Amino acid sequence: MGSVVQAMELVMRPDVLVAIILASAFGLFVGAIPGLTATMAIALLVPVTFFMDPLPAIGAMIACSAMAIFAGDIPAALLRIPGTPASAAYADEAYAMTKNGQADLSLGSNLLFSAIGGLFGTAVLIVAAPTLAEIALQFSSFEFFWLCLLGLTCGVFIGGNNPIKGLISLFLGLLVACVGLNNPAGVPRFTFGNVDLMGGIDFIPAMIGLFAISEIIRYLISDISAVGTPQEVIGNLFKGWGTMIRKYWRQQLRGNITGTIVGILPGAGADIAAWVSYAISKRFSKTPEKFGKGHLEGIVESTSSNNAALGGAWVPALVFGIPGDSITAIVIGVLFMKNMNPGPTLFLNHPEQIYAVFVIFIIANLLMVPLGWAAIKGSKQILRVPRHILMPCILMFCIVGSFAINNAIFGIVIMLAFGVVGFLMEENDIPVAPAILGIVLGPMVEQAFVTSMIKSDGAALGFFERPIAAGLGVVTIFVWISPFLVPFIKRALRPAAQA
Repeated sequence: MGSVVQAMELVMRPDVLVAIILASAFGLFVGAIPGLTATMAIALLVPVTFFMDPLPAIGAMIACSAMAIFAGDIPAALLRIPGTPASAAYADEAYAMTKNGQADLSLGSNLLFSAIGGLFGTAVLIVAAPTLAEIALQFSSFEFFWLCLLGLTCGVFIGGNNPIKGLISLFLGLLVACVGLNNPAGVPRFTFGNVDLMGGIDFIPAMIGLFAISEIIRYLISDISAVGTPQEVIGNLFKGWGTMIRKYWRQQLRGNITGTIVGILPGAGADIAAWVSYAISKRFSKTPEKFGKGHLEGIVESTSSNNAALGGAWVPALVFGIPGDSITAIVIGVLFMKNMNPGPTLFLNHPEQIYAVFVIFIIANLLMVPLGWAAIKGSKQILRVPRHILMPCILMFCIVGSFAINNAIFGIVIMLAFGVVGFLMEENDIPVAPAILGIVLGPMVEQAFVTSMIKSDGAALGFFERPIAAGLGVVTIFVWISPFLVPFIKRALRPAAQA
């Protein structure tokens, strides 16, 4: 109890609170700009932490990452441009709600369930960090292989009502993931002698192209005289929060649990958590036909998941010094720099610092509500800008975001090329979301497969020898064959029901 009191005293200092508030505002700004990810926001913040005491520095990191993940939802809903990769899973859904005149409902749910998801991930971090970290450390390449395959399977569920077109999009994403030298063999693939392609195709410019540039192209060839956006006014963001919690508590809880579990796994993170949760939401929904047309159910589950994943990623980071995602990889470096070496000894020797981190997590997620409300209310002015002015501004932000990834013109070329591809795909009713999933998970699947095959000397049974891997393998295979089994099961049960 004494450590908790000490932690509160440490956090309630003016310098810590000011650092949290300023970092929150910075995270909201960076997260809302397409291409500038939460990881980039943290990276940009690192030089500033050199001149800060340990606790304000860590507080700034936590607040910045939480706000950036949420802020990515704002342009996703208003413009169909995900601010961060974690918002890409439900960008189409949120934008469809805006076109239906429900931007306030969509963004209000993002704000509410982002805060709840963050608090849930924090609660898990506080209560079960050591136990969960030990489980996560049992994941080897075998487990990650099945986990990634299960994630790729989500591409079929998020691909709309036509699974074949969803698979086409997914395989296109996997093909893109094969480009370059970044493979286990280090062999150039699909580079066609181009030096720039040897580094592979970066996910961020591709995502910006598929979502944002395709939308700009559609605007240019449709009605260039159109002004305004689908929704002119954002109303009361807090309206219906009680109803949403009562109606979608199952989706919220499921998203929180999924996000925390995925976040704890080293190398996963909020991006994958959002995709998995959106697919789960659609798979178990009573009204899957509403998905893609502006349905709140998938948004609630996904936005709960990607924020819960942030807290989950800190579990292995604090307990063992192993990053749960790219954000905690940077934070671990800052922890070492501030002599807060992560690991079991930190819990024993400096418990007040650990509790202070927990308190900062809680404060950051509570601050998300008022600061997020202000950010959304400020962003509504975007909706009043005529589209012939808005579209060039969006294009400028997209160019800046694509260039900033590697400080290379090639990122802009990739963005424009994928913009054309995304436009052609949507004109032929091929969803772009599975392609994004393929680009993200493709390299992870290949790396895990090759590593596992080397470990098992080429024996396929090696993928089923470890208990967790065997369980994930059985679940994955069952998901694959379930569409073929369901008709037989229904046919077998029909005579029994008639009898």
